[in-house]
Amino acid sequence: MSAPGLQRFDNIPETALDWHRAAKDSGQQGGRGAALATVVETWGSAPRRTGSQLAVASDGRIEGSVSGGCVEGAVILAAQEAIADGRHRLLEFGVSDEDAFAVGLACGGTIRILVEPIGGTLAEDTLADLVAARAERRAVSYVVDLDSGAGHLDAEGHTDRKRLDKSGVETDGTIFVAVHNPPLRLVVVGAVHIAQALVPMARIAGYDPAIIDPRAAFASAERFPGETLVEDWPDEAIAALGLDARTAVVLLTHDPKIDDPALEAALRSECFYIGALGSTRTHAKRVARMQGAGFDAAAIERIHGPIGLDIGAAGAAEIAVSIIAEMTAVLRGRRS
Repeated sequence: MSAPGLQRFDNIPETALDWHRAAKDSGQQGGRGAALATVVETWGSAPRRTGSQLAVASDGRIEGSVSGGCVEGAVILAAQEAIADGRHRLLEFGVSDEDAFAVGLACGGTIRILVEPIGGTLAEDTLADLVAARAERRAVSYVVDLDSGAGHLDAEGHTDRKRLDKSGVETDGTIFVAVHNPPLRLVVVGAVHIAQALVPMARIAGYDPAIIDPRAAFASAERFPGETLVEDWPDEAIAALGLDARTAVVLLTHDPKIDDPALEAALRSECFYIGALGSTRTHAKRVARMQGAGFDAAAIERIHGPIGLDIGAAGAAEIAVSIIAEMTAVLRGRRS
């Protein structure tokens, strides 16, 4: 059995904080050892989306990207200057058609990049709180005044931005809101052939999957190489993994003994998507069982069954496409 171990997409804030603290402990740069560069606004085609980040250390190490290589050199130089004097910079670059083509875009555009020295205008405590929230899978926004460089965390506001994963500027371009959502997770119950198609698609779409199945013959490393496999009963497995508002749950076994404990756990959680494989008739029986288990109509309506958008899917791969599409529609508020 592979132990649950969900991964994070990037560790740019974490890396920057580590570099800063290491430099501070060694007495370098007056206690400042790193800066964070963040794409705050784009026009036209831009190599990286708003919110993309680059960490720059005082010794020249870098992690991440803000332009796919087009303007990194100038940003790194500005970051070194910011580390030295403790003041933020707001940079603007035009990306030429030639540079844009080199990183896979048809034409160029313009990007604005905020460079913040840690221990300067970006307070170490604020970054540490952000890193802690990310580790605890708490969605937060980092709100910064682009003129003064003063920033703070907001755990409650910007709900639309969080739902859409959309960082951006507000208040006539003077305030930047960086959304830090927990990574998306997908919990698949049933290591069946549809799961074999669904899991790699989910990874491409930005999900970190975990596959639960008490049947060793199904939940094998040969069938799911490199994936998180939990050979346990779903209620116990889900209790260990945990479900939150950035988690989708997909039930694929057709077996109530396996699906139903997971379904009940999902209905009691805040997971944003619950889908269950089966025909309309199968789903009707599932609804009756959930009613018998004490769930009300509002809770049961959260179950997407039959699972997936109706695209006329035939075969495991097309069913997987329909599931990913429906998960995306629910996540982005296009489908309830």
